[in-house]
Amino acid sequence: MTEYSQMMDNEAFSAFTTYGTIVLSKMMMMSVITSFFRVTRKVFENPEDIMVSKTEENIKKFVRRDDKVDRVLRAHWNDLENIVPFLGIGLLYSLSNPDITTALWHFRIFVAARIYHSISYLKPLPQPNRGLSWFVGYIVTFSMAYRLLKDKLYL
Repeated sequence: MTEYSQMMDNEAFSAFTTYGTIVLSKMMMMSVITSFFRVTRKVFENPEDIMVSKTEENIKKFVRRDDKVDRVLRAHWNDLENIVPFLGIGLLYSLSNPDITTALWHFRIFVAARIYHSISYLKPLPQPNRGLSWFVGYIVTFSMAYRLLKDKLYL
């Protein structure tokens, strides 16, 4: 079994932990941004979240939909759909002793694409900004999966 110290000697794994932490931190920030928009726009999902008297009138006033809050939520959901596969495949990829230069390009491009995707979602920037940034991140994850299957296939 591989010892932790041996894993940390693996440059690709060390790089993955750095870029994985960056992208997870970015995803966590989306929760903070969602909360900020909910509080500043006084838009809540549940009646118990209302900070004032929970009368029927206040519930109708504060428990509602808002375009800005919905946009942040969609960006966060998109992160979940794309960052989770990246973390799983990226972990396996980093542990397969890939070329460090290639691994760094995969990790850096993915992180940049996800950051740009969130910016283009929240601004909002005109398409195809968001679509292209999603596609770039998806291709990076697919590329790592392809390299893993091509090089390490045990069928």
